[in-house]
Amino acid sequence: MTDRTYHTLNTLLKRSDADARVLPASVRMQQDVVYALVQKPSGKELLIYSAKKSSPPAVFNGRHVEDDLFFAPLNASNAAALREVFPWTAPVLVGNANSFGFGDRLGNASAAHLRSLEESSFRPVLAQQSIREMDRTQRTPQEVMDCATWAVFETGYTKGFGSDADHLKTTADIDRTMAAGFTMYTIDPSDYVDNRVVDMDLDALKQAFAELPWSELKDTPEAFLNRYVGRTFDLGHGITLNPSEDDILRAAVKYGRVVLHTYNMFTYLRTAYADKPSEVELSVDETPHPTTPEEHLIVAAELQRLNVALVSLAPRFCGDFEKGIDFKGDLKAFKDEYLLHQAIAGSYGNYKISIHSGSDKFQVYAAIGELNVGTVHVKTAGTSYLEALRAISMTNPSLFREIITFAGERFETDKKTYHISATLEGYPSEGDLTEEQLPDLFNDDNARQIFHVTYGSVLTSTSSTGKRIFYERFMQTLHVNAHVYEACLYRHFRKHLAPFQIIPAQAQ
Repeated sequence: MTDRTYHTLNTLLKRSDADARVLPASVRMQQDVVYALVQKPSGKELLIYSAKKSSPPAVFNGRHVEDDLFFAPLNASNAAALREVFPWTAPVLVGNANSFGFGDRLGNASAAHLRSLEESSFRPVLAQQSIREMDRTQRTPQEVMDCATWAVFETGYTKGFGSDADHLKTTADIDRTMAAGFTMYTIDPSDYVDNRVVDMDLDALKQAFAELPWSELKDTPEAFLNRYVGRTFDLGHGITLNPSEDDILRAAVKYGRVVLHTYNMFTYLRTAYADKPSEVELSVDETPHPTTPEEHLIVAAELQRLNVALVSLAPRFCGDFEKGIDFKGDLKAFKDEYLLHQAIAGSYGNYKISIHSGSDKFQVYAAIGELNVGTVHVKTAGTSYLEALRAISMTNPSLFREIITFAGERFETDKKTYHISATLEGYPSEGDLTEEQLPDLFNDDNARQIFHVTYGSVLTSTSSTGKRIFYERFMQTLHVNAHVYEACLYRHFRKHLAPFQIIPAQAQ
């Protein structure tokens, strides 16, 4: 875009709306037609301008303001049209490159996410949302995808971004997200992890091993044991694993049905959608006990035997990866585990190690950056919602005080599906804090977690008349104070990304 084009667009725009402005990074020309996003007090629109006064492509819907000016709302059909005209606004496969997942539960954070990524070698994964998050925020996969498309266009980001349909448990979940064009599919097999192995004696363990669905796994108990018992596995770089027979039996029982479920989901994805690009992550992080290197080895080797290709795998690490706060545990033990998991990933498919529940794990980020081995994928989600709340605490204290009270009332119900340590003990009453003290709550682990797990209730709860209690005021506050909100996001994610800067863009 030239300065002349930008000034021409702004001049033309002022003829129809004196308060509107062109967002400069979005200006693009295609076949003598100029496209740009414009910011108006009421929100954003797509401006389409043709100096030759030709009609805009028929695929866009909207309204003519003058013969040469056309405005299109940021709706689903226009997002689809934009992806046709500018293919870089559609997601792609990220592959085995270091990547950072930016969950955007509100649909208005991705532009700031992309700006925070400047000078980083990491590839962005946008439109990252789990089925659970979509249900709790009452958003559809298509809405999530379209918000990412508009953000990419707004920032002019042309290097390619991924999109992650997170924590999928059923083939119906795949169908829902594939229809919206997602490219990365994170399989959540947590329902199939057999955590009873921790307490099983040898007889119970052997019985459970014999009862695994061997035919569906295309295997036999004897062949399985022959592959692993008494073997030393060389993982390179002087790293070896020598699993005992007990290790092998427990890994098989704990994760045998996980392997089968992953195989079935992968097969469905690649068969039902053979013509669609996709990459698959396996997430086994939401379990009570850490994933041992021996367990990871057997899962990886068995998936490779079944021709299941992974782009990344999220183990359950030692310590506590609670929502919204830093890592709690032995950092040296984490480093030792991380090195072993990376060695296994490099030997069985060369996939990335994924850090789930990763928001705000700054000690872990620093450790990974220091180790600088393999490739990594980091997922964040709730931390962007917390930055939205932080911006509201700074710009609309009265609304924030209402949310403090409401979140406290909802906490005991909403925390049930989360691994957190927060309690209501010490949680403040909104009247206990001065206006200047409100933002300080985001430095308190307890408050952060209470805010984190109640996001769905805050965003969707309705009054007796059916109107949402907070949502419209919440979003309007962020819109009016967009510069504050974006500054909070930018600062926070620069802090996330800084420890990784020494990691190369590709695995060496």
